[in-house]
Amino acid sequence: MTKHSRSQDNPKNYRVAVIPARGGSQRIPRKNIRLLDGKPLIGYSIETAIASGLFDRVIVSTDDTEIAEVARQFGAETPFFRPADLANHMTGTTPVMQHALRCLIDEGKTPDQACLIYATCPLLTPDDLQQGLAQLNEFTAFCFSATTFAFPIQRALHIQENGELAPMFPEHIGKRSQDLTEAIHDAGQFYWARTQDWFDEEIFGPKSKPLMLPRHRIQDLDTEEDWLRLTQIMALKNRN
Repeated sequence: MTKHSRSQDNPKNYRVAVIPARGGSQRIPRKNIRLLDGKPLIGYSIETAIASGLFDRVIVSTDDTEIAEVARQFGAETPFFRPADLANHMTGTTPVMQHALRCLIDEGKTPDQACLIYATCPLLTPDDLQQGLAQLNEFTAFCFSATTFAFPIQRALHIQENGELAPMFPEHIGKRSQDLTEAIHDAGQFYWARTQDWFDEEIFGPKSKPLMLPRHRIQDLDTEEDWLRLTQIMALKNRN
């Protein structure tokens, strides 16, 4: 078993990090191991998880032998391979995490707490994970990273089937930004929960609590344009 330094906040708890990384990413091929500033993308998430000092095991869930090899090079474990029916672009986060936890339970060691960390969040910090765990320990079902929308979603527009422009929420289109409720969204970085809650609760349910992060540390990675923006952010981060 890979050994990682543990912090002393509840040392009795057995914690794991699970990083999903399938091989068949479509919009950015081989995204999870593509080099970003000279390092495979997944390496950032593994290193951040280890540096947090929170986990007994850092595990990568993958269907791909090359990704598994890279993961081990950065200090993660790959004790199982993900089945094909959980490695397609239609599979959501929760079934992948449940599969990983079942594998660990079958080994005879059930984690008390488990954190799913995406392989695509090089701007995540150890402190973010530590704060997320602290919020989870306040008896929330899930703690996940979140951020604010840059523009009021109530004033969104859309193109109708007939080609005409229309407001999505006509009742709000004329209101001032300061008169509208600020909306937040999942930042797609991490999700903390107790093991049983991964099976019993909803990630975005009423018992969940977001850890708010600044927008400048959030970047989706779905397109080449997203990748270009991330490389620019990393270059600026390294310069500073």
